[in-house]
Amino acid sequence: MEFYDVIRSRRSIRSFRPDPVPDEAIARIAEAVNAAPTACNLQPFVFKFIRNAELRAAVAGCCRSSFPAEAPLLLAVVCDPEKAWKRGDGFNSVEVDVGIAMEHAVLAAAAEGLGSCWICAFDAARAAQVLKVAAPARVAALCPLGYPAAPPRPFVRKEQAQVVEVLD
Repeated sequence: MEFYDVIRSRRSIRSFRPDPVPDEAIARIAEAVNAAPTACNLQPFVFKFIRNAELRAAVAGCCRSSFPAEAPLLLAVVCDPEKAWKRGDGFNSVEVDVGIAMEHAVLAAAAEGLGSCWICAFDAARAAQVLKVAAPARVAALCPLGYPAAPPRPFVRKEQAQVVEVLD
């Protein structure tokens, strides 16, 4: 798929077919994650692709919504703020780094014909227990991946002039 078509076609998907995600697609999504830029190239995260049904159900059970349990693959992003770049004023780049890498993942998934939905509404402490993540690392985001069960909703956004300014 052409890059701008991927951007225009990507939507948050909340209903999935049970078809497994091919290993080749997972490998290409993983390659996209690994190619994501991070501050000082520190990559302070691990993206965990969860296929195991029991573990997937346990992690999905940490979400406020039930739809993540439908997906045949669940992505859990574990980050470590202590391994991220810190600016002199105390700013920690871990959230930005995770955000860039996660966007690479969801765009790569869209290019593979897969649906995704970036989830932050979950019990992070419980997810860390399920995934055996020890502090200072933490589970930053979850993302179900799979083939959409239905076509996505229409693309609705604010007018570009409301969100973009070009300053000359």
